[in-house]
Amino acid sequence: MGNQTLVTQFILLGFLLNRRLQKLLFTLFSLFYTFTLLGNGTIVGLICLDSRLRTPMYFFLSHLAIVDIAYACNTVPQMLVNLLDPTKPISFAGCMTQTFLFLTFAHTECLLLVVMSYDRYVAICHPLRYTAIMSWRICIILVATSWILGVLLALVHLILLLPLPFCKAQEVNHFFCEIIAVLKLACSDTHINEVMVLAGAVSVLVGPFSSIVVSYAHILSAILKIQSRQGRQKAFSTCASHLCVVGLFYGTAIAMYIGPQHGNANEQKKYLLLFHSLFNPMLNPLIYSLRNKDVKCALKRMLMKEDTSREH
Repeated sequence: MGNQTLVTQFILLGFLLNRRLQKLLFTLFSLFYTFTLLGNGTIVGLICLDSRLRTPMYFFLSHLAIVDIAYACNTVPQMLVNLLDPTKPISFAGCMTQTFLFLTFAHTECLLLVVMSYDRYVAICHPLRYTAIMSWRICIILVATSWILGVLLALVHLILLLPLPFCKAQEVNHFFCEIIAVLKLACSDTHINEVMVLAGAVSVLVGPFSSIVVSYAHILSAILKIQSRQGRQKAFSTCASHLCVVGLFYGTAIAMYIGPQHGNANEQKKYLLLFHSLFNPMLNPLIYSLRNKDVKCALKRMLMKEDTSREH
């Protein structure tokens, strides 16, 4: 312990590629990052400005879009910097902040997806009581609870992480300060931290995912009882977008933290987390806008207003 030195910064190794390929990835990822901000920003803007979208479903969707923007802003800019300059360090405080924010947004998104599945369950299985059950007070409580629990769960990991001494090589084998990659640099026993990461992953992924599966089992049962074909199609369409987002989010997250490891597990996790933190947030607004009639109509109305205002 006497040979420890105070660690003030880390080097993110990112993807070990040649310079030419790194520049190409910088260009591609910059475009994806821009699309992510524009797509999710458009979703939030439409929901705020269009009164027809001020319903519980779109209220939850706006918070999902905010989480996706925050997700991307937390990890992608540092990754882009490292693609241009792989030796540029990140400060110790910056690394810890990045870890904390990533965990906060990940936990919050898990819980928001559960809330959204509950909203669809009430809308389809109890349509006559929907407005009473999903009142604005309940919606605000559900969203606030998701954010508060996301922060508190991430804070537990941060409190356990900060006291650890770091005396090994300061190179984080990742494109951002992912908690497991950072723990590998500690020069003391990290068993409690690793157990808490696994316990957190199981409780935040398996528990909520099981709740979503149960909700959709009831939803499917209710849809099959609908007599008209048009009614069944409408019910399916309201759930399809959410199911796609759930599949993408939980599929990659479970594969990263709970699924079996094969071959070079570290490299596999890097690419899964890249998909999770860059492509998922970019795809979510596309999924909702392409499959959602209300969002497409709101966008058309907004564009028509723009054209009318220009003419005047």
